[in-house]
Amino acid sequence: MENRTTQIIGENTFDAIVVGSGISGGWAAKELCEKGLKTLVLERGRNVEHVKDYTTALKHPWDFEHHLTNTIKDKKNNPIQSLAYDEATKHFFVKDSQHPYIQEKPFNWIRGYQVGGRSLTWGRQTYRLSDLDFEANAKEGIGVDWPIRYKDIEPWYDYVEKFVGISGKSEGLPHLPDGNFLPPIEMNCVEEYFAKKTLENFEDIRVINGRVANLTKGLNGRGPC
Repeated sequence: MENRTTQIIGENTFDAIVVGSGISGGWAAKELCEKGLKTLVLERGRNVEHVKDYTTALKHPWDFEHHLTNTIKDKKNNPIQSLAYDEATKHFFVKDSQHPYIQEKPFNWIRGYQVGGRSLTWGRQTYRLSDLDFEANAKEGIGVDWPIRYKDIEPWYDYVEKFVGISGKSEGLPHLPDGNFLPPIEMNCVEEYFAKKTLENFEDIRVINGRVANLTKGLNGRGPC
């Protein structure tokens, strides 16, 4: 019995337990596993199988009954979640009626319960916070000052970006720090013209390439998007 008990304990003992498999939990689990820790990930939602469970991915807008718009019924039944989903993606979001929460002040809690969490639905726009953000509370005397500044987390931005792969272009803007970029998604001719004319007419306005987690070339064994 002692040997069997020891075996059961060994099989069900972990160095770390991560609750939730979204962007934060998924990254935490990755780091812990790579550092050699026996890690358990707990996720309340379903598993999503690539291709098979993306049932609307290959549809055209006109293939949908309401052409990707949310109905009045949708907005009534899911007033919070429907702000984030459309007809093609609502199956990746919870139902407000089944998952209510106390909303003393306006707070839109967008949630999706599945392996990967909201990493399956985020827009991939990826920008670094600058000291303009970190110092805003202290300068304006509002709330509590941040305990960190940009220089404290700059190396961690570098670390994550080199793994994830962020396409973009260095612009030298102090309020929007540059990162480790893959080649940007090029502007089309209309966007290029608009960016040029904006720069000619406004000294303090810039039109730049979006910084997004889309691979414009292969990275870490993954092919381009």
